[in-house]
Amino acid sequence: MQTTANSPASAHLLDVTRTVSRAGLRPTGIDRIERAYIEHLAMDSAPLFGLVRTRLGYLLLDKGGCTALLTHCDEPIWKTADLISRLSRKGDAARARTESGLRRTALDRATPSRLGKMLGRHLPRGTVYLNSGQTNFNDRTIHALRGCDGLRIGIYLHDTIPLDWPDTQTQKSRLAFKQAFARVDRHADLVICNSHDTKARILGHTQHLEADRVHVIWPGLPMMKIGTAPQGPWSGHPYFMAIGTIEPRKNIGFLLDLWTEFAGPDDPHLILCGRRGWMNEEVFARLDRHPANVHEVFDLADDAMWALLQNSNGLLFPSFAEGFGYPAIEAAHLKVPLICNPLPVFKEVLGEYPIYAGESERYAWRNNIEQLAQRRWGESGEQKKTGFLAALTWQTHFKKLFTVL
Repeated sequence: MQTTANSPASAHLLDVTRTVSRAGLRPTGIDRIERAYIEHLAMDSAPLFGLVRTRLGYLLLDKGGCTALLTHCDEPIWKTADLISRLSRKGDAARARTESGLRRTALDRATPSRLGKMLGRHLPRGTVYLNSGQTNFNDRTIHALRGCDGLRIGIYLHDTIPLDWPDTQTQKSRLAFKQAFARVDRHADLVICNSHDTKARILGHTQHLEADRVHVIWPGLPMMKIGTAPQGPWSGHPYFMAIGTIEPRKNIGFLLDLWTEFAGPDDPHLILCGRRGWMNEEVFARLDRHPANVHEVFDLADDAMWALLQNSNGLLFPSFAEGFGYPAIEAAHLKVPLICNPLPVFKEVLGEYPIYAGESERYAWRNNIEQLAQRRWGESGEQKKTGFLAALTWQTHFKKLFTVL
C-alpha cells in the first residue's frame, strides 16, 4: 500500500476510544472509518498518538501502539485481562483484554485530572487532534486539549440524525448527541463531514460554526475481501439482503410488509443481516413469528457478509435517513443491484446507479424485486456505471484532509 501524502501537521492525536470499545464486534460504518484513520495516519510521516479513555483514566499510545490496536481488531493478540481491567470492565471481556494490552504498551497514562499534563509532556506544538468516532469529546478532554500549545481540533461528524429524526432514537442517545453537537459547535476548529447533505444539516443546526470550517470529504471504501457465503434456507433460491442494525429509521417493517406477498415456495427470500437494535418491538415481534422466506443472520464476518451480498439478487435499502449508507456503496462496488429510497446522500454519491423508489411507491418496489428475482443485473445487457467509485478511496480522502489541515 502506498504511503499517505504528508500532512502539514507536526503530529496527529487520534482518539481511538471507539475502536477499543468495539473490539470483538463486527465493525459498523463509523468503526470502519476510525480504523481507516488509524491505518492511514500510521503510514504518514508525522508522529501519531492515540488517546484512549478507560474507566480509570486515559492512555496515550504511540504509533506502534496504534498499529498494535489495529492488528488486535483483525486478529486478537491480547488474550488475557489484568486485574484492573477485569474489575473495571465486568461483563465486557473483549474490552477488558484490549485495555489490558494497551495499558502494557502505552506510551503514558494519566488519571482524568492529569490528562492535560500528560498531553503536554508528549505533544509537539501544532498537533492536530482528530476524533472520527464521535466518542470521548467531553468537557474534560476539551479543557486538556486547549491547554496544548497551538493544538487544533478536528471532528468528523457522520450525520445529525438524532437532531433530524429524534423519534427514531432513545431519549438517552438524543440527549447525548445534542450535548456532543453543542461541544463540536463551540470548540471544533474544523469539521469533516461525508456529504453535502450532511454539511447542510450541520449548518442548519449550528450556532457558531461558519460554513468555511465545515468540509465535505467522502470516506473511502473498505478493502473488500470476499470469503465464503453461508448456506441457509435461501440457498438455491433468489434472495435479497438488507444490511444494518434493525432499528426504526432502517424501515425494516416496510420490507416485512412486502414479504407477506413473497411467502410462496418459489418466491424470493429476504436476509436481514444485522443485530436487533432499539425501539422496534413491533418489528421484533413479527420476526419472532418467523415470517415465510425471511431470515435473520447475526454477526457474520465481513468476508462472509460480502460474499452473501455478491451472490444476492440485490440489496434493499428503504431507510428513512442515512449519513452515508456504507452497505449501499459496497453493493455498488460489487455491482449488486440496489433499490433504495431517494435520499439526498444516495443521489449525491451514487448518482443513477440505484433503482430509486420511495416508501409510498410500494408497487415499484414489488415490481423491481420480482424482475430482479428473475435475473441478475446485467444478464440482459443492462449495466449501470460505477465510475464514481474511483473517488471513494482513502488515499483521496486523506489527500483532501491534509489539504484542509
